[in-house]
Amino acid sequence: MRFGLLGPVEAWRGVNGLDLGPPKRRVLLTRLLVEGGRPLSVDQLCQDLWPAGRRPSGAVSSVHAHISRLRTVLEPGRGTSKPATLLVRRPAGYALEAPRDALDSVVFETAVSRARELLSSGRTASAHQEIDQALRLWRGPALRDAAELSFAAPEIARLEASRQLAEELRVSILLEDGEAEAAVGLAEGLIGSAPLREAPWALLMRALYSTGRSAEALQQYERFRITLAEELGVDPGPGLRDLHMAILRHDSAVLRIARPRRITGAVRAARNDGRLPVVGRSQETARLDTLLSEADAGRVRWAVLTGESGAGKTRLLEETAELAAERGFTIARMRCSGSLDNGRNPSVFGPAARLLAELRSEEPVSHDAADADAAAHPQAISEGAALAELVREFADRRVLCVVDDLDESCAACLRLLNQLAVLLREERLAVLCAVRDPDKPQVGRLLSELARQRATRLHLGPLGVADVAQLLTAAGEADSNLEAAALHRRSDGNPFLLLELLELPVVQRVGPAAQIPAAVESVVLTRLEALPEPVRAMLVHAAVSGETLDIEVLVHLSDGSREGLLGLIDEAQRARILVWQEGKAGRPAGHYRFHGMLRDAVLATLTPATRQRAHAGLAMALEALPGRHPAQSAAHLVQAGPLVETEVLVRAFLRVGRLCVRDRQHAAAIGWFERAADLAGPEHLSLHREAKRAAQWLATGSPAPLVREADSPVPGLAVVHRLPCPSRLRPTAP
Repeated sequence: MRFGLLGPVEAWRGVNGLDLGPPKRRVLLTRLLVEGGRPLSVDQLCQDLWPAGRRPSGAVSSVHAHISRLRTVLEPGRGTSKPATLLVRRPAGYALEAPRDALDSVVFETAVSRARELLSSGRTASAHQEIDQALRLWRGPALRDAAELSFAAPEIARLEASRQLAEELRVSILLEDGEAEAAVGLAEGLIGSAPLREAPWALLMRALYSTGRSAEALQQYERFRITLAEELGVDPGPGLRDLHMAILRHDSAVLRIARPRRITGAVRAARNDGRLPVVGRSQETARLDTLLSEADAGRVRWAVLTGESGAGKTRLLEETAELAAERGFTIARMRCSGSLDNGRNPSVFGPAARLLAELRSEEPVSHDAADADAAAHPQAISEGAALAELVREFADRRVLCVVDDLDESCAACLRLLNQLAVLLREERLAVLCAVRDPDKPQVGRLLSELARQRATRLHLGPLGVADVAQLLTAAGEADSNLEAAALHRRSDGNPFLLLELLELPVVQRVGPAAQIPAAVESVVLTRLEALPEPVRAMLVHAAVSGETLDIEVLVHLSDGSREGLLGLIDEAQRARILVWQEGKAGRPAGHYRFHGMLRDAVLATLTPATRQRAHAGLAMALEALPGRHPAQSAAHLVQAGPLVETEVLVRAFLRVGRLCVRDRQHAAAIGWFERAADLAGPEHLSLHREAKRAAQWLATGSPAPLVREADSPVPGLAVVHRLPCPSRLRPTAP
């Protein structure tokens, strides 16, 4: 048994979650877990479960009933004759006697302590892995079911404080491991949750300084000083003042800046500790290995990686950079703010000068750091002079230049790369670029120039089932071809989706209990928000309808032509939510469908009311289209909830049953008639009797009356066409 308090209260037996019942029972379990095995009297439980003045007269009986139900759930095979061993009765009251390490809050705090010890001993890779696993245990606000009750307040405050400390520890680990860019974003998030706490501000200042943004680090100190003065009337503490002074003096001993290390084989092995290997890219890896050898021999080599989001382009860039560093290459990463300029106002300290500064310092140099240096040195090098120096620098050393997200680069950076492609021929230089959308106009000129020079172009497609099986083996899991095939279907072979699925417990990856990883849901939300409202509405209907797009239904719902619908589909395809599936030989040409698990992710963003409106709209569209079996619309009417009256639904079931009889599908017909009878109940007695009589006729082998009635009108069925929902449904976008 395991229990969870880091979010809504949960209980698991193995990997199976238990149904804990109504809210009050969940609060009772929360109260017992918080007490940590100590007994609580029934009177104390009543005081804790009901606020003062709101305790009902039957509170004691209610507590006993909830205790009995919890025992049944927690120990289902115990039987009435055996004493309880988990939720027990002691002289002082009830106690939940579970091991402390069965509670996720205890596991979390233990893991945080281990991560702190690993960091102290210099094992940053292991510390990073430990703290990430600890923070993944959080599923929401601590003790969420009891957040409004007074007994929970001290434990909530303690756990949330522990979470804040763990988040700060994660930032410290990143800084010690030289990953300052990642630390900046996390530190900013911590400040948002605790704006008067000094530790996150100190971490942010250190992270900014580590990325070369010393001016911005000083600005953050001033911002915090003003906030403290206005809110509390005090100054920052001595530790933060010392850090401020160290930044002014560039005192590296105080700042403890971890420089990016040259990657050796031992360091690479440590980094791969807990990280799954790259699979399905052996040909691409071999080609890039050859490219490095050719560059080492004095021939400039360019390579362009293409592929959809999540295909593994960035990972392959980093793997190649590690390999190049082991061979003695200097690694230069070309960074860009992504803002497109028009070339008329070139920065005093442009991309050539930034790249030159990074080569000479062997540290990342950001836009902010470059601009600060330019402001401090009016005689800063011009772009033309920087380009000449850069060419000389490339002649004196072996360099791998890495450019990620090339299609998001500004015009100045693209112009520099185009100049380097023209100027450099025999230097020991390799340039490796990753492009998500090679059709963007701003990268066309550069890619055309590289094509003329016969640059290597590698497209990263989806992984195969064998690659997924290899990944499962590397993760230490049983090599099951069935599981690999199921994961491949759900992820469409996309490495990002696949790795996110592997983060879930096995039971939540595929099958009826499958879940959507939080990162995937976040990506889908971001993509949906960027789409126009008609495209989002179309995707809602398509997701509710099924995995494959029903073009006829969507045309009817979009109130437009096929050409107009294809325009909406095209936008969703560019957003990588829909894909075109080619047909097999001898079958229709193909169809549009959702990309991997993205249909589930779209459905996860919908409220129940939005789903019900979409089901109602789909039912009406199917009723209006000729040649559609009424069973299709009936299936959606069931899901439309309060939008469809019971009588209408019963009559729809009866009609489907009669049509099944006509088509000699007697087993299916009996099922529809029984559903109609159960749904009608005593409230619609005549319909209930009609459905029962139909089922009995079939059971006795007398379907003739039903066959004769199959083609006759069903009284009241026209009501289906007057559902309280517009036929041209445009649900609120998620």
